[in-house]
Amino acid sequence: MKSALDGERSAASMACVMAVRAAHCSHLEDQGWHCCPQVVLKLVMCQSILFSGEVRMATPSQQSDHPRDRMHGKLLAWLAALAAIAVTAPWPVLAVAQTGAVAPVLATDDRASVLPHTITLEMAMRQAFAANPGLQAAQYGVAASEGAILQSQARPNPELAYSQEDTRSKERSITLQVNQLIEIGGKREARIREAETEKALASANIFETEAALRFQVVTAFYELLLAQEREENALKTHALAQQALDAAQKRVRAGTSVPLEASRAQVAEANVLLEVQQAQSLIVVAQQSLASLWGGRAGALGRATGDFSSIPEPPTADQIEHLIDQAPDMLLARRALEQSQAVSSVERSKRLQDPTLSLGVKRANDLGRNQLVVGVSIPLPLFDSNAGNQLQALRKVDQAQQMLQNQRLQLQAEVLVARQQLLSSNQQVALLESQVVPTAESAYNLAVRGFTLGRFNFLEVLDAQRSLFEGQRQLLEQRMASHRARAEIDRLLGTSSLIPTATVAPTATIPSGI
Repeated sequence: MKSALDGERSAASMACVMAVRAAHCSHLEDQGWHCCPQVVLKLVMCQSILFSGEVRMATPSQQSDHPRDRMHGKLLAWLAALAAIAVTAPWPVLAVAQTGAVAPVLATDDRASVLPHTITLEMAMRQAFAANPGLQAAQYGVAASEGAILQSQARPNPELAYSQEDTRSKERSITLQVNQLIEIGGKREARIREAETEKALASANIFETEAALRFQVVTAFYELLLAQEREENALKTHALAQQALDAAQKRVRAGTSVPLEASRAQVAEANVLLEVQQAQSLIVVAQQSLASLWGGRAGALGRATGDFSSIPEPPTADQIEHLIDQAPDMLLARRALEQSQAVSSVERSKRLQDPTLSLGVKRANDLGRNQLVVGVSIPLPLFDSNAGNQLQALRKVDQAQQMLQNQRLQLQAEVLVARQQLLSSNQQVALLESQVVPTAESAYNLAVRGFTLGRFNFLEVLDAQRSLFEGQRQLLEQRMASHRARAEIDRLLGTSSLIPTATVAPTATIPSGI
């Protein structure tokens, strides 16, 4: 074992001098590299290596004692080790081109994973409707109500009764009978109606959940578009800031400006770079917010593709009046009223007591014969007339009626507030697009040109830059406010104006009578 280790140390101490040629590989014996046999790292190189060369072994007697040669030997040994790792590793390989530059080469799977991909609002909507846990929970609520309907249709089970009189065999009598409760007063029909209204309420809950999910998807998608617009504006502004910095540095070198001007320009350029980094961070946050609606990952989402600059139109007063009765919240309140009325009907049907019919046979040993037994029993409502439950059900009906009226008034107010917000945002967007931003851009360009010519100082450039930043920021914020207000109106009214009709996910089946 010791001799083997000494042999390995001796082999590792031998130097290999590598001469890399920038021409095509000679591929002697189908190998692009020829390593000395004493090297501990046994390199296996094939023709697929993108760079060429040959390795010549230099024995200790042939090695040069010059420090530069020893340094080259160590460097070449490290390069050989890195080449071996690159061949055997599954991750990106380092390729050396004929020019000698080192560039990463991705494997096929890695290139496929980083290919640019985008997501549209329609794609996000389909993904959310297919995998959102909240929507699936609401759908399970409807499935559960099917069981309630099935159970409400069931009739009372018969009862088998056994009784015995006396224990002596000669005088003992045994009675075996079947008792059946008979529901009267429409109890079964009222119970079925209550279960059906519960299902209708669950379906209305799906409708409301879908409207809320559409609002969340639209808002998160436009937040992603907003972050991308901020990044694009920040990049453009950064290019302008770099131009101003170059102009300031030229003036300083020419002696026409003090170095303080260049320092100010450099600080301004750094601040814009911070804006770029912040916008890129907001993109990741917006991607995660959107992907969380279906349990996805921000890294697999990609960039959003959509028209952020288009401004939605507000609905008219007549459209609001027509759609407000079909809104999800109104439908929920109406279904809640119907359910409370069904519960009141069930409690009212309990005013009539259900009789129980009995039919059986009695064996009397003392008489030595069988006897037919027929009977009926009716509860006497002396202590419990169910008056309290009836009163409670009636008051809940009154409560549901008032909640329905209150819901309509509240919904109407919320829609009008959102509509007014949309109108105000649209007006501000029009003003910013037509006057503020173009004027700020022109002023900034003039300030930069004047600073380059020596007519303005850099403080005026910074002031024009701040005005341009503020105008662009307000424009993006007001556009986002318009989209958010329109999405809020769609959520309140249950519409989907921001989504193309062909791609709107199907809503829950709502029973007739809306």
